[in-house]
Amino acid sequence: MIAVIRTNSQNRDFKKLVELLNLDLAQRDGETHPLAKFNTVSSINYVVLAFKKGKAIGCGTISEYDSSTMEIKRMYVSPVVRGQRIAEKILSELEAWSKELGSTKCLLFTGSKQPEASKLYQRNGYWSIPKYGILKDIPDSLCFAKDL
Repeated sequence: MIAVIRTNSQNRDFKKLVELLNLDLAQRDGETHPLAKFNTVSSINYVVLAFKKGKAIGCGTISEYDSSTMEIKRMYVSPVVRGQRIAEKILSELEAWSKELGSTKCLLFTGSKQPEASKLYQRNGYWSIPKYGILKDIPDSLCFAKDL
C-alpha cells in the first residue's frame, strides 16, 4: 500500500529524496546540471511524499507560478519502485492541492533525458507548451501544462 502525505521542505525524508533526485539528474545530464542553482528547497510550503512500508520512496512539490497557476517541481520516485504508478499518485495529490489553493492550471518542465517523465505527464493529460522563464535558453528542456 502506498501512503501519500502533505508536508513542507523541512521534512527530513524530503531532503533525502532531493539528494537522490540531484544525483539522478547529475548522472543523466552530467555533473553540471543546468538548473541546479535554481533547485533550492529550503523554503517550499507544498511538498508531497509517498511512502511504502513506512519508507519514503517519492516526492513532488508545487509552488505558485502566478495567481492561477502552480508549477510542479522536484518530482522523483526511487528507481527500485518505478513502474508502479507511484508518480501518478504524487502528481494527483499535487494537482488536488493546487485546486484547493485556487489554481486552475499546473505547468512544469522536465528534460529530454527523462523520457519516462514526459510519458507520465502526457499520460496524465499534460500537453506540450513553449519553453518559459529560465528554460527558454536550455536546449533539452521540455515544458508541459494541464488545466485543472
